[in-house]
Amino acid sequence: MAPRVLVSDELSETAVQIFRDRGVEVDFQPQLGKDKDKLLEIIGNYDGLAIRSATKVTEKIIEAAKNLKVVGRAGIGVDNVDIPAASRRGIIVMNTPFGNSITTAEHAIALMFAVARQLPSADASTQAGKWEKSKFMGVEITGKALGVIGAGNIGSIVIARAIGLKMHVVAYDPFLSKERAEEMGVVKVELDELLARADFITLHVPLTDKTRNIIDADALAKTKPGVRIINCARGGLVDEAALAAAIKSGHVAGAAFDVFEVEPAKESPLFGLPNVVCTPHLGASTTEAQENVALQVAEQMSDYLVKGAVSNAINMPSITAEEAPILKPFIKLADVLGAFVGQVTEDPIKEIEILYDGVTAGMNTKALTSALLAGLIRTQVADVNMVSAPIMIKEKGIVLAEVKRDKTGVYDGYIKLTVTTDSMTRSIAGTVFSDGKPRFIQIKGINLDADVGSHMVYIANTDVPGMIGFIGTTLGAANVNIANFQLGRDKQGGDAIALLYVDGPINDEVLAKLTANQAIRQAKPLVFNVD
Repeated sequence: MAPRVLVSDELSETAVQIFRDRGVEVDFQPQLGKDKDKLLEIIGNYDGLAIRSATKVTEKIIEAAKNLKVVGRAGIGVDNVDIPAASRRGIIVMNTPFGNSITTAEHAIALMFAVARQLPSADASTQAGKWEKSKFMGVEITGKALGVIGAGNIGSIVIARAIGLKMHVVAYDPFLSKERAEEMGVVKVELDELLARADFITLHVPLTDKTRNIIDADALAKTKPGVRIINCARGGLVDEAALAAAIKSGHVAGAAFDVFEVEPAKESPLFGLPNVVCTPHLGASTTEAQENVALQVAEQMSDYLVKGAVSNAINMPSITAEEAPILKPFIKLADVLGAFVGQVTEDPIKEIEILYDGVTAGMNTKALTSALLAGLIRTQVADVNMVSAPIMIKEKGIVLAEVKRDKTGVYDGYIKLTVTTDSMTRSIAGTVFSDGKPRFIQIKGINLDADVGSHMVYIANTDVPGMIGFIGTTLGAANVNIANFQLGRDKQGGDAIALLYVDGPINDEVLAKLTANQAIRQAKPLVFNVD
């Protein structure tokens, strides 16, 4: 059966035809995004949802989207999509970050000129029959310092244009490397230094908890008198009330905003102030940009639904069409290896080593590592995904190492995860057999061959007689059915492990009864998504 895509916002007929040409069934309802009740009613019938900004993909919509595999946003901003909810459901969220980059960057430059020379006010005055030449004294762009907050796709284009205008550019971006800054011809600075140096400030970052109100009253107090601020990125990056107060006091000479905290913006503290230029979110509003992002999202979604290829995903690394069918089962393996260790490790992790042996060493290990790290920290952060997990690991100061090597054992390829805490080192290895299902092949250095079940109990104990009987009797008395089990030990009387496959969750009372046995050092319930 062909995959089905719902287009709930305006897309061009050319974009819609791309879906059809690539074997995707399309339901084109461009006004549906404004009818959340109707969308909620029918979303469960589709594999994909193509949107612009009118459709709000809320957690409620996602919960009703039982078959949804991908949401594609024709544009860069995904504020209208609940990404954590989508990630928890395994729904890929794509955007088109390059289709409107030039258009948005050009709009920022245009607004910078407009606020520098008071063009809207001068135009209105002149067309009203006045000739107030002395009233509209502007400032030159040439030689001024431009502070760019965010040097990504759009920010880098603004930087290039500003350098061409003979401006001195400083940039604040935690992810901007020194080498990349030098290549762009920009001086990388911390935020406070940017605020102190810039004559103009332009923002080009997404709206997150860290960037919300990044320009607030405290930040404005650190800026140069006479600074002008441009925001074509996202509403909420600038505290509009604080900026309005700074303009009224004369500290800020002007502002140009294309985005607002509440949109459509029917009112704002900035409206009506002198030398404030406001436009209705026109950053991507050119004929070229609208068509480019529509075509791009149709191509990306079709490639994923038909071939399994992932590009420009917010919550997953890119995977080419060629590697997708091979990589998919190993991504699942990486996830369950991480999830296993994450569920049985209680102490803070200090170091992580991931070994790729044999064929896995030649795969897209970035995607595999991201999946593994997401599984590892999911017990701590429920809405982690393959994009955010590596960043979280870095922020926690955990040392991460990847090792790749040629085939060394009986398996064509496997992945081994080793984590180190202050008190212990724990390891697990797994592979994928011809059936495409992940399997555990080693735990704590003990070899075994174990399927991955939805509900399992992991027991680490000293190898002593009667342990199997004790475990079975204890679980039986608690009315817990054991569907299957796998055992292993390193030597007689040494370390032993048991993996029990049970029919449902195990409560704390049962676990306490198990660990009351002095030979059992750990008993942990394990839950995996193995669909």
